[in-house]
Amino acid sequence: MLDLTREGPVFILRFDHGENRFDPGLVAELGKVLDDVAAAEAPAALVTTGTGKFYSNGLDVEHMGTLTPPEVGEYVAGVLRVVGRVLTFPMSTVAAVNGHAFGAGAQIAVAHDYQVMRSDRGYYCMPEVDMRVPLHPAMTAILQARLPVRTVHQVIATGKRFGGEEAAALHIVDRTAPEAEVVSTAVAMAAELAAKAHPAMGTLKRDMYRDVIAAIDEPLPGL
Repeated sequence: MLDLTREGPVFILRFDHGENRFDPGLVAELGKVLDDVAAAEAPAALVTTGTGKFYSNGLDVEHMGTLTPPEVGEYVAGVLRVVGRVLTFPMSTVAAVNGHAFGAGAQIAVAHDYQVMRSDRGYYCMPEVDMRVPLHPAMTAILQARLPVRTVHQVIATGKRFGGEEAAALHIVDRTAPEAEVVSTAVAMAAELAAKAHPAMGTLKRDMYRDVIAAIDEPLPGL
């Protein structure tokens, strides 16, 4: 489900699991891989990317349909704990958004320090307003912490699908690149910051995003 390689100081973690939805198996494996990468000594940095036309299509809705309400709440919190780990990772992180990033996939993308998105195809989207479902408080908090205020409103209240160029104009992502250059651009950005990897970086990030981390333990609305 995950493929981890390394180019110099940069770890490249590729989601390779169909639509790359965060089913329990992927979440568990991702946690273990993040443990391994976090233990690396400087210089080190992390790039994540997807496969085909998907970066990540978010929560595993089919799996959620098999769960009781309390189990749904714990499943969502488990996904958000992984997103929180990326948000507070002790080295620089860059999302190489190769395709669609929806819902929790959009969340984990913006949780990275930087983002490079494919310029010609693929969308960034939080579709909950059209699904008629509330966001977990931590999901709202992540967007508020990482995006401009007016952009957060557009992302949440419209459910619009933003292509790469529009996402860059709204500061959802930092750069765009052609498909063949998304990962290499992200690796180059990460390599420039690899020397800064240190547990202190994780502490600094946790201090910056204390409210987000606290919100992960709040209940999912409606449960």
